[in-house]
Amino acid sequence: MSLSLYWKLSAFYFFYFASLGALIPYWNPYLKTLGFSDAAIGELIAMIMATKVIAPNIWGWIADHTGKRVRIIRLASLLSVLCFAGVLFGSGYAWMLLVMLGFSFFWNASLPQVEAVTMNHFQADTRSYNTIRLWGSVGFVVAVVLLGYLFVSLSPGSPGSAAPSAVAISYLPVILLGLFAGIWITSLFVPEEPPTAMPRQRRPLGDSLYQRNAVFLLLVAFLLQASHGPYYVFFTRYLQEWNYRSATIGILWAWAVIAEILVFLVIHRLLQRLGARRLLMAALLLTTLRWLLIAWLPGNLLLLSFAQTLHAASFGVVHAVSIYLIHRYFTHDHQGRGQALYSSLSFGLGGAVGSLVSGYLWAPVGGAMVFYIAAAISFVALLFAWYGIERQ
Repeated sequence: MSLSLYWKLSAFYFFYFASLGALIPYWNPYLKTLGFSDAAIGELIAMIMATKVIAPNIWGWIADHTGKRVRIIRLASLLSVLCFAGVLFGSGYAWMLLVMLGFSFFWNASLPQVEAVTMNHFQADTRSYNTIRLWGSVGFVVAVVLLGYLFVSLSPGSPGSAAPSAVAISYLPVILLGLFAGIWITSLFVPEEPPTAMPRQRRPLGDSLYQRNAVFLLLVAFLLQASHGPYYVFFTRYLQEWNYRSATIGILWAWAVIAEILVFLVIHRLLQRLGARRLLMAALLLTTLRWLLIAWLPGNLLLLSFAQTLHAASFGVVHAVSIYLIHRYFTHDHQGRGQALYSSLSFGLGGAVGSLVSGYLWAPVGGAMVFYIAAAISFVALLFAWYGIERQ
């Protein structure tokens, strides 16, 4: 693997997931300081995820048909920065909804195409892919920990408080804008795809999509991400309600992603020894356990830390196995759309449904019950994986 290629791709993943490390844990508290209700916050965050249902497929279709995948990555990254800048000019619900719609339509376009570029560079070499992808996890950890401490230090008169002050977290939009600019700058260095060894013979997308394995994999991915809805939208608030300090919350988020990094380092060996199906089912079982622990004993820091360690399974293993299987199930003609379809149905539709449902249920039934529901959803995903994905 070329060292130059490695760092060019790694830099993009670093900034992309660093922006997630700033957005996911802290966007909810920021919106709360603007006076939005839990339901409105769920809707605004669901908008970010809902555009993944449409945007990656539109851009994936364009990329597959034009062959201009890298140009699309760069254009989408630039437009996402320009759209997100709108948060600096208004804070009403309608304006914020419009800004989130425009920003996320372009922001969600780039990652699936970078995934396709990376996989096409390394083909079946999952080890090379995972060593590059882990830099995304490093970016997430750096962002979530540094911002946790930054918001504490900027909160006047309340060091170590459970929630950062409105003054401190008001810096979040500018920080995010800088990270999104970093995504665009690093996209300028994303290398072109290698030429194919043989001329392509285009086949209908249905040839790949209507496989039993592909259909059930996408269904499992949808359910799994729906179960992550309350985690991504309300986990920070949930811990604040249990009087955890901002710095501790940041460390718990980071600890989960550190576990994810460690699993990316060994996932290629686990795939070889255990196979994709066994790994996926084990990860789904551990995901169910994770949500049960968060719902049952959130006040126990030791068990909560263990639950965060299980992020290695609920995201790390599941994502690596899914990317690997999507690359197998979809032909080279459909690599961009295959990755886009996976992203749109899982992180997009699944994430949006999970965000909306958790937003509507959080106040009426409480956070613990919402996480119990998440555990039930991930267990259903396990049953579908056992029934529908065949042994390889």
